[in-house]
Amino acid sequence: MRQPDTRGRGPVRYGPPAPAPGLPVLPELAAILAAAADRTEPEPPGGGAVLRDAACGYFWRRGLRCHPEDLAAAPGAQPLLSALMAAHGGDVLMPRPCPAWWTPQARLLGRPAYHVPTPAECGGVPDPFALLETVRRVRAEGGHPAVLLLSVADDPTATVAPPEVVREACEAAVAEGLHIISDETWRDTLHDPHDTVLVSPAEMCPDDVTVLCDLAGSLTPAAWPAAIARFPHTGPGPERRARTLDRLTALGAHVAAPVAAAAAHALGEPEPVTTRAAAAAALHARVAAAAHHALLTAGALALPPQAGRHLYADLGPLRGRLAERGVTDSMELEEYLTDRLGVLVPGGHRFGDELGALRVRLETWPLLGATPEERAESLTTARPLESPHVAQALERFGSAFHELRDQQDRQNPHELNDLHEQHEPR
Repeated sequence: MRQPDTRGRGPVRYGPPAPAPGLPVLPELAAILAAAADRTEPEPPGGGAVLRDAACGYFWRRGLRCHPEDLAAAPGAQPLLSALMAAHGGDVLMPRPCPAWWTPQARLLGRPAYHVPTPAECGGVPDPFALLETVRRVRAEGGHPAVLLLSVADDPTATVAPPEVVREACEAAVAEGLHIISDETWRDTLHDPHDTVLVSPAEMCPDDVTVLCDLAGSLTPAAWPAAIARFPHTGPGPERRARTLDRLTALGAHVAAPVAAAAAHALGEPEPVTTRAAAAAALHARVAAAAHHALLTAGALALPPQAGRHLYADLGPLRGRLAERGVTDSMELEEYLTDRLGVLVPGGHRFGDELGALRVRLETWPLLGATPEERAESLTTARPLESPHVAQALERFGSAFHELRDQQDRQNPHELNDLHEQHEPR
């Protein structure tokens, strides 16, 4: 197996960031943050009353009842997840692939992390039978599986797990005594919110699920780190929240006061915030659909994107042409496509996938334009795919993959069509 990259790019220090929106900051939020810039008192660990009240309303509107004393806030999803895992103890299970920042959090805590395969139709949620087998194996080897991480609206696959898949996975986890941490960062970025059904694990197993949400998913800029967690109101939920606050206190993980003011306003979801979030989701949906089509016509594979600002592509059918260019694994594919497209294209190994699998996550924001002005124009135009800068970006994107089409695939169109039919939108 190829050795890890040693050029100062370790798996944590070179971890890819979450998919960015690529859009200007909402002026209303910028004004609120600026108005709070003179606040000198820090937010208390877990967030102040105003921030937690706003987060409470956010969850209530999504069918997740709670009270301010059931919530905690932190300066970003990473320190919040670290505190959550530290408060629970035990080994951690997560789907394969999973967000790039999950595994490093477990490693930094010294916790064993086990990846579980996902069903063929989606990512983010482990296959229930594979989950039960992994739990059995870990216990047989002397481990102590205690926490399952999952994401119904997923990074990196951009899929939304069907409710029946979520229920089966959650029931299997709870039956084995696992506590579930549900990362719902991307729940408000659905590409087709009227036809895509997203059900939170907390609705199915309310006593056994902690919900985590990074506000950078749809409400605030990534440069203003803020994340919230909702704990079960019953059972060990209050005790786990107290232990989480202890860890946040020890880490000095306080939300900056100006950021807390802007985050509380965004969580209240006034009309400008919801309008921007809906417009951004619709824009990325259109661009992602066009990029998905370009990938399929080039001979690559990808599940239809349903949420977020990214796609997860499998270039396995193009392995022959890639090998001619010295690309035989996801590390080499990451370097090749990053150089070819001019933006970071993280390989599947960053997300816990097998090194030999030729998979990458592709973000959609570079397709919105080369400058902030072009990307802002893409947000406001009625036909963004017809804008010259978007059309040109999509053309460059498609050409990078079309030139890789393997001659053998061209000579076997029936086999290639069979592969495409398996990944066409249902």
